[in-house]
Formats: sequence, structure tokens, C-alpha cells
Amino acid sequence: MSRPAVLDRYLAALDAGSVEDVLGCFTAGGEVDSPLYGRLPADRFYPALFADSSPSRTTLRRVYADPDEPREVALAFHYDWTLADGTPAPFDVVDLVRLTDDRGRIEQLTICYDTAPLREAWRRTTRSD
Repeated sequence: MSRPAVLDRYLAALDAGSVEDVLGCFTAGGEVDSPLYGRLPADRFYPALFADSSPSRTTLRRVYADPDEPREVALAFHYDWTLADGTPAPFDVVDLVRLTDDRGRIEQLTICYDTAPLREAWRRTTRSD
């Protein structure tokens, strides 16, 4: 099973910090469940994330696919996240992704990582609600 192109577009859009490009990877009703921001529509989550960020970079580690459900994939990557004030907040993450039937867009994304090492710095610098 080949890796859906939307996953590469998604990571490139995160690296670029482009709300427009990231949202282009999601369905109109796409949602994100984040340990720091909670569950939000994608069109609310990514503007908040990028407002709280300086340029950041992803390094893809693995893509896992469910052989019985091609719409379900997981992205394991390192996120060299930098907060808006320049504070480094890197972490390893797994994004659980549910794709559309054609695997061309993201319907649901659940972000899984340990927030303990960076939560205090995030609270100090966050501009989101």
C-alpha cells in the first residue's frame, strides 16, 4: 500500500507554517484533537498553532497503515517545534489520521505526545484561547 500523498503535503505545510496549505489537506469539517489545544475544527486549530509558533520543522520517522482499513494511518515524526518567543519545544509525536474514502484528504487527526516537558513554556508564551 502506497503512502497517501496528502500526508507529505500535510508535513510540508506544517514546515511552511501555512494555514492555507494545511487546511487544503483537510475536509471542510475536518477536526484535530490535540493534547494542548483540545478538540477543535482544523480551521480553528491551525491558526492558533501557528500564532503560537515560530518556524518549526518535522522529520518523518514512519508511516503506519492499517491493512484492514486503508483510511486509518499513523504518522510518527519528530517535531522541532519552536514557540512564538523562540523557545525550543521539540517532541516526538504520532498523529493518528483518518482519511477520506479516496485517501485524498484528512477527516480527523489525533495528536499523541507527552506534553509534560513543554507544557509550562507553552502556557507562558501562548497567544491562543
